[in-house]
Amino acid sequence: MSPERAAFSTLSFPVGPLGIIAMDSCRDLGAHVDKWLVSERQKTMPGAETDTYLLKSRCPRFSNGEAKAIIDESVRGKDIYILVDIGNYSCKYNFMGMENHMSPDEHYADLKRVISAIGGKAKRINVIMPFLYGGRQHKRSVRESLDCACALQELASLGVANIITFDAHDARVSNAIPEVGFEDVHAYYQFIKALIHEIPDLKIDKDNMMMVSPDEGGIHRNLYYSTLFGINLGIFIKRRDYTTIVNGRNPIVAHEFIGDDVEGKDILVLDDMISSGDSMLDIAMELKRRKARRIFAATTYALFTDGIQEFQKCYEQGIIDKIFATNLTYRRPELKDAPWFVEVDMSKYIAKLIDALNYDESLGGIVNPAQRIMNLMQRRNNGEQI
Repeated sequence: MSPERAAFSTLSFPVGPLGIIAMDSCRDLGAHVDKWLVSERQKTMPGAETDTYLLKSRCPRFSNGEAKAIIDESVRGKDIYILVDIGNYSCKYNFMGMENHMSPDEHYADLKRVISAIGGKAKRINVIMPFLYGGRQHKRSVRESLDCACALQELASLGVANIITFDAHDARVSNAIPEVGFEDVHAYYQFIKALIHEIPDLKIDKDNMMMVSPDEGGIHRNLYYSTLFGINLGIFIKRRDYTTIVNGRNPIVAHEFIGDDVEGKDILVLDDMISSGDSMLDIAMELKRRKARRIFAATTYALFTDGIQEFQKCYEQGIIDKIFATNLTYRRPELKDAPWFVEVDMSKYIAKLIDALNYDESLGGIVNPAQRIMNLMQRRNNGEQI
């Protein structure tokens, strides 16, 4: 089967019967992924009459906060895919008579409980964890923990065969598990499709558009589009105060821009996450000061830890035009309703990844979307509906 194939698999022999466990943190996304899989497999695989691949599971908690995992259906011989969103703080449980929001640590602990409940009966266990647990603590600068590497090694020791994540803070953390499948997937195709659909008058060429990296660590993300479309790339360098620590980090004192003139150009800033959003707003203001035309930002994870009020103000002032973000992690309800927010659905993409892995196919044609992006742009230039 060609690696360029973008359709669902039609091979006859999967690794094992497909089973999906969507944990409480990922119920909505899991339901959409399941819908895609059921629909497409019924079209391409005669006799595939399954109504759902989702397996019933739960993680009830005792009143003192302890928990256990229960899987209510057989997993024997199945190729299991566990979907978990460790960033979903909307999940709650009762703790000593109080309502407690689940932290990433608790979501990760529940993931291990589900793997333990499977008890070695599945043919294979795969984990789809879009927001990588401990991913922001991926390297050691001083005497500090290596949370992400330890977690990956722990999952490997529990028998996980493949781990799929999206836009890892540093994908080199996969070196901690060299004998386990690790895929760091990006939403390049989905972002550009959403962008040209939402902004029909966008001109993607060197004279009208420019990519801007919010920091030196994000250069590779923005360089992807810059190289693909032949447009210029600018970079902001963060100057930090290393004598002070605020919320576990050295605060940023200034953003210095390196790049060509942005006057009159549309700007796209691509980043892995918007946490508090302070850096993104500082960058947008600096670009507007330099007379940029419109500013769009695309981010895999829209956390908005401090709320959306400042972004709303900047939108009303004409500083920010649109924020594009995936549905790979929990989004605040007020964020979804914001006029400047555009949600990028990743369920079909995840379904294709699961389908290919279930038949042990190469993921090359799926995770490397350059040709699909160029085909998309060609259809747009031909006036076809996107």
